Amino acid sequence: MTVDDKVNILMVDDQPAKLLSYEVILAELGENLLKAASASEALNVLLKTDVAVVLMDVSMPDMDGFELAALIRTHPRFKKTAIIFISGVHLTDSDRIQGYRSGAVDYISVPVIPEVLRAKISIFVELHRKTRMLEALNHELEDRVAERTEELRKSEAEFRMRAELLNIASEAIMVRAMDDTILFWNPGAESLYGWRREDVLGKNIHTVLGTVFPVPREEIEQALQEQRHWQGNLMQKTKNGTEIVVACRKSMNYEGDAVLEVGRDITAQLRAEEVLRETEKLAAMGRVAGIIAHEINNPLAAITNIFYLLRNHPSLDAEARRCAEMAEEELQRVSHITRQTLSFYRESKHPIPVPVPELLEDVLGLQDRALRSNCIALRKKFAHAAQVRGFPVELRQVFLNLIGNAIQAMPEGGTLGVHVREGTDWIRQRRGIMISIIDTGKGIQPADARRLFEPFFTTKSTKGTGLGLWISRGIVQKYDGLISCRSYRHAGGCATCFRVFLPESGTSNMSVGSGPERKSDSIWSPADAVIAHDSSAVVG
Repeated sequence: MTVDDKVNILMVDDQPAKLLSYEVILAELGENLLKAASASEALNVLLKTDVAVVLMDVSMPDMDGFELAALIRTHPRFKKTAIIFISGVHLTDSDRIQGYRSGAVDYISVPVIPEVLRAKISIFVELHRKTRMLEALNHELEDRVAERTEELRKSEAEFRMRAELLNIASEAIMVRAMDDTILFWNPGAESLYGWRREDVLGKNIHTVLGTVFPVPREEIEQALQEQRHWQGNLMQKTKNGTEIVVACRKSMNYEGDAVLEVGRDITAQLRAEEVLRETEKLAAMGRVAGIIAHEINNPLAAITNIFYLLRNHPSLDAEARRCAEMAEEELQRVSHITRQTLSFYRESKHPIPVPVPELLEDVLGLQDRALRSNCIALRKKFAHAAQVRGFPVELRQVFLNLIGNAIQAMPEGGTLGVHVREGTDWIRQRRGIMISIIDTGKGIQPADARRLFEPFFTTKSTKGTGLGLWISRGIVQKYDGLISCRSYRHAGGCATCFRVFLPESGTSNMSVGSGPERKSDSIWSPADAVIAHDSSAVVG
């Protein structure tokens, strides 16, 4: 398959009118659109055709979407075929879980938004096309590797000449002798490890790369001798000392005097999987916290009312009344924390007016203990009428991350400034709300400034995932907004400012999970340019 080859999209629905509407919506993609009016008809199409995406209705007369998806998944050829459900009725969480267990990858609710449907379908179409292309390339690469190994049996000289064809491969491909000296080193290995070919030829491969084996080295050598191949993950180091995890495949030639090694860096993949697991844990904790907060809210209200009545009871003396008032104040604090927890847990389905100062007050309330323990002075300046249309939970996530980063940058104390005002995006000449988070911490190094919003980039060593600012940028872009950072160094220390610009109409047509992504702009007005700075980054 090539980039220009069309892929097949199967639409399954027992209502012809819906099939026609899906066909009209997806016609712009330029792919082959196949229709099926029943589950049996859909199965017939699948058995005869390579399908990239199956778009099906949940409710069908002869077999519902869940049953059809589960049946499709039983066939080995369709275990990875993308299945998207369309439902015209409200689905509970248990319904969604059942759908995902049946093999669905996404849900779309009626009424269908054409742009959203096309965007989701196009993602899976491109994924299918790239997968097919990669499979072809992998088969081609494996054939070439097998061919080169066979030629190694004839003569080392002939192998050296023909092995140059492997230079086009993106993987790190190396050949070593049985004493571990490097015989061949392709450009993919140069790109992965940083050493040029002439710098490593003739050297010990495991000394150069600092290889850490997952099992005793003797077991790997024994597998090569007996089975002629081995594969597993190795810990290795690049030229600049960075530790990476490499998925390695080893094959020994027929003469038993050389080993071909093919390596692929999977460090980012493993980190992403770990972050996903941690995110799932945090999401579960959030749901539990929301349930607990909901359950204690009613008895908490009753206790608060009892203390209110008790405080004014004539049988209490002044000291007892003062104690009752103190207890009532503490209960009000607990009630406030409960409401905050519930507000973080509950999210609206449509954009709503969000008072930015009130939202920031909630976030600062959650960070109050950290501010006090780090001896950080808080300076607030809010435009009380500032509000945007959006989703409160998303916006809280952005500012909780920015304010949390600012606090962590001041472990020995400092000043945290949180400012909200009306502002202008001078590049696109539009009005909106400007939120500034300013800290007097250690600042941002110029070399790090341009990478701040890259995924997995962190300045917190092993304590950070490197995803906070990247996720925040994605949320701000969803609102057609901008996020920027500037760090200013002076004789008395440093000052770092993260600024978020949200346009007045940034969420007028927004739904959950959608949003534009644009090239970088500047949200710094001419008045902001009067301060000097040594590092900056702007993303929009």
